[in-house]
Amino acid sequence: MDIQTILSYVDHTLLSQGATWEEIQALLDDGINYSCASCCIPASYVKQAKAYVGDKLAICTVIGFPNGYSTTAVKCFETANAIENGADEIDMVINIGWLKDKHYALLLEEIKAIKAACQGKILKVIIETCLLTDEEKIKMCEIVSASGADFIKTSTGFSTAGATAHDVEIFAKHVAPHLRIKAAGGISSLKDAEDFIALGATRLGTSRIVKIVKAMEKGDSNDKQDSSY
Repeated sequence: MDIQTILSYVDHTLLSQGATWEEIQALLDDGINYSCASCCIPASYVKQAKAYVGDKLAICTVIGFPNGYSTTAVKCFETANAIENGADEIDMVINIGWLKDKHYALLLEEIKAIKAACQGKILKVIIETCLLTDEEKIKMCEIVSASGADFIKTSTGFSTAGATAHDVEIFAKHVAPHLRIKAAGGISSLKDAEDFIALGATRLGTSRIVKIVKAMEKGDSNDKQDSSY
C-alpha cells in the first residue's frame, strides 16, 4: 500500500492536556500538507482551527473525553457547541460503567441523542476496548450498529492500551455493513497502519504516521516516535 493511501486514512491527532495553539497549528499544517482524513484536536481549539483551515481539512474533536461518564445532557451540549464552532466530525466516549451494568438501552439512547446533536456530521463512538471483555465488545458492535453512528472506534489512547488486531477483527465480524471502523491508540509504524487497514479499519487515530513520513522524507531512519496516542 502506498504511503499517500495510508495517510488518507489518518485522523492526525493531538489531544494531550498541555497542547498549545502553536502545536495545534503545526498539526493542522501537516494535516493539510499530507492530505489526512482529519485532524483530531481538543474542543477548545475547534473554532480557531476551523477559521485557520477553512475547507482545506476536516476538523474532528472529542466529546466526553477520555472517561465517558459525563451525563448525556452534557455530552449533547458539548457536541452541539463543537458543531456550532465548526467541527466536521465528533468522536464520543461511551459510558463504560453503563455497559458493565448492562444498561444497553441507555447506551443506545445516548448515542442516538449525540448523533442528533451532530446535525448530520460524522459521529464515531469510542468504546475503550482495553477495558472490555470480548462479549462486551460484541454487544457494543450491536448497539453502535443500531444507533445511527458512522463509526465504531477502539480507544481513546488515554487508557491502559490502544487498538489491537483482535479488536478490529471482532468489529469487522460483528458490525453492520454500514458501520465503519476506526482503530486508535498505539499505531506506531506504517506496517501497523497497513495491518489495521487490511483488517477493515477505514480510519486510523494516530499522531505518529505523519511524523514517520516526515522523518523518511528527511532520511532520518533513527527517528524516535513519541508515545502519545
